[in-house]
Amino acid sequence: MEFYGYKRPDGSYGARNYTAIIPSVTCANDVACAIAHQVQGTVVYQHHQGCSQMPPDLERVTNTLISLGKSPNVGAILIVSLGCEGTDHERMYQELSATGKPVEIIHIQELGGVSNAIRVGTDLARKLVIAISGQQRVPADISHVIMSIKCGASDTTSGMASNCVIGYVADKLVDLGATVIFGETTEFLGGEHLLAKRAVNKQVADKIYEIVNAMETRAKSVGVDMRRGQPTPGNIAGGLSSIEEKSLGAIVKSGTRPIQGVLDYPDHVTTQKGLWIKDTPGREPEILTGMAATGAQFMCFSTGRGAPQGFPSMPVIKICGNPNTYEKMENDMDINAGLIITGEKTIEEVGEEVFAKIIRVLGGEMTKNESIQYFSAIDIHCLGPVI
Repeated sequence: MEFYGYKRPDGSYGARNYTAIIPSVTCANDVACAIAHQVQGTVVYQHHQGCSQMPPDLERVTNTLISLGKSPNVGAILIVSLGCEGTDHERMYQELSATGKPVEIIHIQELGGVSNAIRVGTDLARKLVIAISGQQRVPADISHVIMSIKCGASDTTSGMASNCVIGYVADKLVDLGATVIFGETTEFLGGEHLLAKRAVNKQVADKIYEIVNAMETRAKSVGVDMRRGQPTPGNIAGGLSSIEEKSLGAIVKSGTRPIQGVLDYPDHVTTQKGLWIKDTPGREPEILTGMAATGAQFMCFSTGRGAPQGFPSMPVIKICGNPNTYEKMENDMDINAGLIITGEKTIEEVGEEVFAKIIRVLGGEMTKNESIQYFSAIDIHCLGPVI
C-alpha cells in the first residue's frame, strides 16, 4: 500500500512541504511571526522558552526545536535568533544543515534590530520557499508513515467510540509496518500496569512505570495527589468520574500491539517501527509539539466535547465520539465516530473511514483545522523553573 509524499534527504516522506521559521527563543517570536506573515508557504513555531531556564531545560528546548526542523513535513528552515539566548542556536543550525535541507539563520541583534531582521528574514524565507516549491510528491510505501495519537476534551463517548476507532487504525498501521506514537503520561495513571503487560521486555515495562512515577511525583511535590480524582472540569462535566476511568478510556486508542519502547520528549524517530510511547503531558500545546518533533506526518485526535485546535506543520485529524458534539461542531470535526454510539456504524467501519482519510491527508487533503489556520498555540514541555 502506498501514499504520495515529499521525499526528504534522510529517506522520510512528508505530507506537507513547508518552510519552517523557528525562533530559537521566545524573544524572537514577533520577528519570526512577521516574516511568516509576509511569505506564503511558511509556518512558524511560537513557543515561550529559550532563556532564563536551567541548563537541562535549555538543552531540552534546543533538541525539541531541532527535531521540529527534522520533521518530514518541513522542506526548508529559517532559524530566527535574538543573539543572547540560552538555547544553542548554532548547534540548531549545524544539525539541521546536516539533514540536507536548505537552512538559513539570522541574528536580530547582529542585524541591528527588529526592522532589519524582518527585512532580511523575509528575503531569506522567500528564497527558501521558492527553492523547495518545485518538489513533487512521489509514491511511498505505507511503512514510512508515522502517526501520532491523542485524546482531548474527552467525555464518556471518547472511550466508547473515538478512542476505539484510533486503536483500530493504530493496529492496522503497525501491522502494515508503520510507526505509531502515543503519549499523555498523565493519562496512564491507574492503567500503567495494562501498558506494562504489553511491553516487549522488562526494560520497557520498567520505563513505563518510571515515567508514570516521575509524573506523579511532580504533582505530589506541589501537594496534589491525582489518584482517585479528576483534575479537568470539562471531563467531569462529560461524565468521567476519575483519572483512572479516564486513563482506561485513553489507552484504548493505542490499540493492542506490543509496545516497543519509550521516547523522551525531544526525541525524533529514525528507524523505529511499531508502537511507541512518548513521555508527554496531556495539554494540547505541549503534546502536539512533542508529537510533531517525533517526525509524525499527522495526528489522529479523539474528542468527545470538541477540541478544535491543530499544529502548524502537522495535520490533525479530529475524530469526534459524541454525535451531539459533531452536529454542533461539524466545521471543526473531520470524522463522526458518534455514529457508533447511535448504532449506525461499527468501530471497524469508522476505522476504515479514518484510514481512507489518512491516506488522503498524507497526499495533500487539508484537515478542517488546517483550512482555517487554527494551529498557532504551541509550546515545549519543560521540567524546571523559569528563573
